[in-house]
Amino acid sequence: MKRIAIALALTLVAPAAWAADKLPLAEISDYLNGLKTVQTTFTQINDDGSLSTGKLWLQRPGRMRFEYDPPDQSVVLAKGGTVIIHDPKSNQPPEQYPLNRTPLSIVLARTVDLDRANMVVGHAFDGTATVVTAQDPENPDYGRIDLSFTGDPVELRKWVIHDGAGSRTTVILGLLTKGNSLNQNLFIDGQPGVSASR
Repeated sequence: MKRIAIALALTLVAPAAWAADKLPLAEISDYLNGLKTVQTTFTQINDDGSLSTGKLWLQRPGRMRFEYDPPDQSVVLAKGGTVIIHDPKSNQPPEQYPLNRTPLSIVLARTVDLDRANMVVGHAFDGTATVVTAQDPENPDYGRIDLSFTGDPVELRKWVIHDGAGSRTTVILGLLTKGNSLNQNLFIDGQPGVSASR
């Protein structure tokens, strides 16, 4: 489960036209800063090659919920500067980690600025998408995140998290629903099945 906490950093994916060129970092920062609330589904490819699926809700700044489908039923919350992992099968109290020790903090920040010194360590076009590799410039040992964006309009399609222990986790999301009001209990209640509506 620790792998999930580090890996659940950030990804907002939606169908969009393929990008024709590398997107500027300023344009990507503007896109991320424009995301206030998001809900979608996701597929996670774990380091061992296994697959997990679930639902994701995001409210910037600072809040995110990953809810895994059965039989897993784990819930991972980011709130109040902390990542909290609820695993019903463990019969243990929730695990907690500082949000700023995960690459997730880069995207959930109040203001995303990918032009910040040393934050972006890679910025390339792979033929279909712009891939931005970012890390905390003050704590590169916390890991890094590869964010893949397509353009026209800009959309974040997936991310790959490389944690400090060398594990790699890929998250691919479905169609984004943006701008809706979200039930704040999503970011308080660690039980699965919290309604997204108020």
